[in-house]
Amino acid sequence: MNHNSFILNPITSILLDATSVSSGIGSGIETFPVLDYVLQSVFLKMTGAQEQKLKCICWELATNDYEYRYHRFTKKQLGECSHYSEKKEIYKDLIIQIKKHNSSFSVLSLEERNKLLKELNNSIVAIFFESNLKTLAQKKFNDYQAIWSNISNVHFACDSNNLFSDKNSYSLKDIYENHLYRQRNSIAHNTISYQQNLPTLKNLVDKRYEFENYFVFFSILALIDAIFIELYKKYLHALENI
Repeated sequence: MNHNSFILNPITSILLDATSVSSGIGSGIETFPVLDYVLQSVFLKMTGAQEQKLKCICWELATNDYEYRYHRFTKKQLGECSHYSEKKEIYKDLIIQIKKHNSSFSVLSLEERNKLLKELNNSIVAIFFESNLKTLAQKKFNDYQAIWSNISNVHFACDSNNLFSDKNSYSLKDIYENHLYRQRNSIAHNTISYQQNLPTLKNLVDKRYEFENYFVFFSILALIDAIFIELYKKYLHALENI
């Protein structure tokens, strides 16, 4: 059994489910305490689904290439596929496998990256449009839109070695490693249970605190997912043409 249907299914479907099931709780001030629990749950579901998807991609590549199987599962094994460095390695693996069957391929074109980003942005806006999750966290959603408006095709998948470019003022790699990944570990391992679960005044005035935003995290995870889906489609197409 292959995992193609799971790999090709966007993880934004988790966001769609979240807005649907939470619609019944309303958007009044009395529901505000529920918000953080919902956003944390959605965030963990998305990170977990992505980790499993990347493992599935590796399995599919290994099924069709025994040399890769030995390399990835014996010589250079990966962990949970949660850290950026592991995602980058699988990104590189996938491009190498595409090139084995299609020597003319290099990276996603400028037009493909533009299309991918536009479709992602439209999807996120459509999912949260008139959602009570957005209403309850309107300030954070507005902050997210201001941050994400700075993201363009130069920030991701520009070359075959790097999933994200870190040469820009808004580094998705930096946000992932220093904010998203830390939040993932904090929730998954419940480290806040013995720590003060409030930002300090120093953190609040730090401009980098603006990246502590679940909507930013959702979009970064969805962008990574969209990149891998697009590349995996190219991989399947390359296999069909052998």
